[in-house]
Order: sequence, then C-alpha cells, then structure tokens
Amino acid sequence: MTYSTLSAEHEAFRSVVREFARAEIAPHVAQWDRDHHFPVDLVAKMGDLGLFGLTAPEEYGGSGGDFTSLCVAIEELGRVDQSIGITLEAAVGLGINPILTFGNDEQKAAWLPDLVAGRALAGFGLTEPGAGSDAGATRTKAELVEGEWVIDGAKQFITNSGSSITSLVTVTARTGTRTAADGTERPEISTIVVPSGTPGFVAEAAYDKLGWHISDTHPLSFEGCRVPEENLLGERGRGYAQFLATLDDGRIAIAALAVGCIEACLEMAREYALERETFGGPIGRKQGVAFQIADLAVAARAARALTYEAAAMKDAGVGGQELKQAASIAKLYATEQAVTATRIATQVLGGYGFMEEYPVARFYRDAKILEIGEGTSEVQRMLIARGLGLPVE
Repeated sequence: MTYSTLSAEHEAFRSVVREFARAEIAPHVAQWDRDHHFPVDLVAKMGDLGLFGLTAPEEYGGSGGDFTSLCVAIEELGRVDQSIGITLEAAVGLGINPILTFGNDEQKAAWLPDLVAGRALAGFGLTEPGAGSDAGATRTKAELVEGEWVIDGAKQFITNSGSSITSLVTVTARTGTRTAADGTERPEISTIVVPSGTPGFVAEAAYDKLGWHISDTHPLSFEGCRVPEENLLGERGRGYAQFLATLDDGRIAIAALAVGCIEACLEMAREYALERETFGGPIGRKQGVAFQIADLAVAARAARALTYEAAAMKDAGVGGQELKQAASIAKLYATEQAVTATRIATQVLGGYGFMEEYPVARFYRDAKILEIGEGTSEVQRMLIARGLGLPVE
C-alpha cells in the first residue's frame, strides 16, 4: 500500500502510469537494455498518454497540470526502468521547460506542440569536457555575425540529443564578456536554440555507458554552426541564470526518479526474501535480511516525503533560496539512498542479484548516475551549506 500526502487525483494518476509502465515497458525493457535500444515507439505512446505535456499549457497541447504530477509519472516509470524515467525527466525538464519558461511566443509556437505531443524530443547542451559542475567555465562560443549566431565548441553527456526524433538542442555559449560589480571581466553566457540537422552541428556516436543503456546520450560538436539571431532563448547574457533555474526543478525530478529506484529495490528484496528458503524457511525471517529490507522501507518513505515536499513548494510558487534548499536536500538524500538501496537489494538476492537476468542488476548499474547528473552530491552539499549561511567554496 502507498502512503503519501498526495491528493486522490495524484494517486489515481499514479495508478494510470503504473499500469502503463507494467504493460508497455516491463515486458520489453530487459531486451532494450541489452540492445542499447532507444524505443521511439514507446516515446510516442508516452506522448499519447500526455506525459510530456503534464506541465505545459493547453494552447500547446498540454494539460496545464502541476509539477507534482510530473514527479509522480517519473517515479512510476522509474520503478520499472530508470532509463525511461530519465527520458521523460530530461524531455520535460531540460527540453520543454527552458522554451516554455524563457522562450517568446514565436519560439513556443514553433517548437512546443511537437515536443509536448511526444513527436519530438529536445536536449539541453550545458556540460562540456572542462565545464561540468563549473558551468561558468563554458568554452563554447557564439558570435553574432550578420544576423546569425556562429557557434563553435563541444558539449558532452547530453540526454535526448541524438535520437531520430530529436528536433533541437538548447545550448549555453559565451556570447561576449561583461564587467562585474567588482570591476572584473566575466563571460557573458547566453542560451541559443540549435535545430537538429543544422550544418556544423553534429551529435556524435552515442556513449557506451555503465547504465541507462536505453537512454539516448551523446557528445555534441559545433563547428561554424549558424542559426538565426532570433534563436536566442530569453535575454542575452542570462543563460547562466536560466540554467540555474532549470536545474532547481530538475533536481526535484531526479529525486522522484530516485524514489522509484528505492521502491523497486524494496519490492524486489521483499518478494525474494519471502520466496527464497534456506534451512527450512524463508530468508526474510533472518534479522540480517529483514533489517536491511526495513531500512529500505524507511529510506523510501523519507525520500518520498522530501521529494514531494519540494514539488509542492514548486507548485505553490515558492522560489529563490527556499526552493533551492529543498530541491538540493531532496536530490542529495534520495539519490544517495537509491544507490544504497540497489546495493542492499543485490545483497539480499545474493548470486542471483549479480545476474543480468534479474532486474536488480540493471537497477544497480543505473543508480550511480543519480548522484552525478544535474549536480553531484558534492555540489548539493555545497548548496545546502551555503543555504545555512556557511561561506563554503
């Protein structure tokens, strides 16, 4: 039984997504994982269910729902497979939301309908070989020449960036320099929409990753890539602030994905502990096993509480430092507990947990990236400490 403070409508929606995941994902996910196959047909079905449009206005084909509903959907997909969960999270949080939040009417009308319907996907090109957590160290440049942005540089680890239905990538780039209040020169970071197929923009071969085998992830290169001046997203020089706002929401959504991972591990470990017998009885009667599973139940409930508290704050219009603190706390706790949960579940299953034929092995591989993507655990601790007034660097 699921206990939560969510509304009856949220719980009814949870049941819909859970049934969808069991019917459309569970029977195929092991094979997709082995083949490193990105299921475009499934994306279309997710679009038909309205998952990509949960937070988008009706005028663009969305349902105008709340952020909590998106977290519920991500959690439920993540209970069956983390790669599918991150596909939804990145498609909405990193693909749709920047355009929805910072785009003008023309940009929204041009890009959002297909993204909201699941006919297309979009990526967010932030991370670079030398600029991960230090996003201010961006080296990709964009120069305005005769009404066009000429982009040169490289991005890495970009989700939903090279699939057959990827329509665009929003890219952060240096567009000049600005003088800070202390008199120092600092890079001016802006965000620019680059459509797929633009000459000079290449999604390189997909990564061979430890986990998230189903997720579409590529390095990107830009060489003399030209896009119209009007592809600037939002105000010039506000790209860094836009990225920070985008990540606050994304951290809550990643926490929801981690909750799904913990719940899956709890379910797998509990079922196995009831079925597996040694010395004349189920292993679940042994305290060494039962106590570990009890710890998973505690972690699941605590992670869910932190995650949905942050989501509720987002829906209530809470912003600034209060939301940032709640998002970082939820992301840090839920993701670290997810990694621990996969270790415990694998241990409970013993040798079977080490076999790829059992889902727990896939969850074990998939979990580690949760502590890295959208801000590492170290970055979250730094942000939380700063929120407490500590002058940490």
